Amino acid sequence: MDGAVERVDWLTGGSRRDAATERIYAAAAALLDERGFEAVTVEDVAARAGCSRATLYRYVGGRDAILDGVITRAAAAVATEVSEAVASLNGSERIVEAILTSVRAVRANPALHTWFAGSRTRSVDDYLASSPRLGSIAAGLTGLAPTDAAAQWTVRVVLALLTWPMPDPAAERQLVERFVAPAFA
Repeated sequence: MDGAVERVDWLTGGSRRDAATERIYAAAAALLDERGFEAVTVEDVAARAGCSRATLYRYVGGRDAILDGVITRAAAAVATEVSEAVASLNGSERIVEAILTSVRAVRANPALHTWFAGSRTRSVDDYLASSPRLGSIAAGLTGLAPTDAAAQWTVRVVLALLTWPMPDPAAERQLVERFVAPAFA
């Protein structure tokens, strides 16, 4: 709100903007889980959220902003889990655990798992692989510099394991320890 102080809404008990935004993102996440990104329209999300398209655009933005918001929220939940798992680790050990915990957490997150279990389009893969937000999250979790290309590379390693899973977690660990860890030793 451009410089204005937002009041506590009597109906929501908090910020009306926050309540609307969360409702829209929850509706979008459910639809993306059910249909996939390419099959969901702004009209679908507005209808599921129980608001008009104008309200959706005012609070969230268009289709790309919806995708970004859903991914950012899901990634934040994964980042919290990964952060706790790697808190006491450093160097290549931290990077290995960050990658493997990310893979486990994404697979356990309904909003994200559906994307990787099913087919995705090239545009979604390109978005995920080059997302500055995901790169920034990866940098923070691995201890790499945010501008370091290695942060984007670790995102791509996670995406590769999600897209082409190994037979079991032990095989994935062995692969990451053998080929990724030496790059950061």
